[in-house]
Amino acid sequence: MGADDDKRKERRIPVDFWIDVDADGELYFQHAANLSVGGAYFTHTFPLELGRRVQLKFTLPGPEQAVVECKAEIVTAEGLGMGVQFIDLAPADRARIENLIHRKA
Repeated sequence: MGADDDKRKERRIPVDFWIDVDADGELYFQHAANLSVGGAYFTHTFPLELGRRVQLKFTLPGPEQAVVECKAEIVTAEGLGMGVQFIDLAPADRARIENLIHRKA
């Protein structure tokens, strides 16, 4: 996690799953280390440039196994880590992430 941790408004939980990142037709598989209703943080990656918009697709762990698809923006990029902020997360997906955070907290 980066220096921006103190600035985060949403509660984050540690996770261990992969997120497909489509950056203008280039597909990357990123390891998510934490998740909130506002975004995710990837580790062990070569970060994309700040401000770049990408399309995400991932399956939430747990009983629902819900697939989430949304746009995101790269908001942090340091070392081998990268943070994304969700842009158009559907209300139902936001609720699923909130439920996951509640279960893991």
